[in-house]
Amino acid sequence: MMRGHCILSHGFESGPDATKVTALAVVAEHYGWTCERPDFTDLDGRREVSDLGDVAARLERLLGLAQAAAAKGPLVLAGSSLGAWISGHVSLQVPVAGLFLMAPPIALNAAHPIDAAMVPTSIIHGWDDDLIPAGDVINWAHMRRASLLLVDDGHRLSENVDTSAEAFAALLAKL
Repeated sequence: MMRGHCILSHGFESGPDATKVTALAVVAEHYGWTCERPDFTDLDGRREVSDLGDVAARLERLLGLAQAAAAKGPLVLAGSSLGAWISGHVSLQVPVAGLFLMAPPIALNAAHPIDAAMVPTSIIHGWDDDLIPAGDVINWAHMRRASLLLVDDGHRLSENVDTSAEAFAALLAKL
């Protein structure tokens, strides 16, 4: 029985076959969710916001995919780093059942803070993230009453792929 659809967005220096996104896809399918992993790598050559590629084009691509998916049933957006940032912003424009954010940038820069719909949200973040201070993520999660798991890891969460998958499974199990 299909429960809904998940769109799993990779980070800036990653791709749709990245280890974390692949692990989330396995979890989604196990719990009866279909999923897709859009490829944003073709957008990385252009620089428009903080040397992170064409963020507006990423938002536009994810928004189109999310609108189509949400029209068919429940939708969960998940993303890592820049993928988390765009997932949050798209959730403000498309009804989503939940959000799963890994190493979410609280701000790309002062003019571009993260924002997201007030839906069930689960976050995993590394204590030793050298790009996004854990304290900023704690404060943002606190304001939203989001589930937050802090792990002994850095920005890539490479030592916690299984832990990320387990946290994603916990979110899907609640929905």
